[in-house]
Amino acid sequence: MADTKKKTAAVAAKPKKAAGSKRTITIRLAKGTIACPPNQRACINGLGLKRREQVVTLENTSAVRGMIKKVLHLVDIVAETR
Repeated sequence: MADTKKKTAAVAAKPKKAAGSKRTITIRLAKGTIACPPNQRACINGLGLKRREQVVTLENTSAVRGMIKKVLHLVDIVAETR
């Protein structure tokens, strides 16, 4: 029991990032999805894109970057903040 209390105390002591310092990425759907396979359409929908030339800003996480990588030929990266 004492070991688990020490572990949770160590985890809670980690400093958190400031709320305003989230990394974001802005993407634009450059091409349509009419002739795309269903898995690529699902990635586009998961990114929140519905129509051509639509721009969305998302949190820059590994999951979002993986979805962008799957459809990189359909989207343009407009901006990225670090």
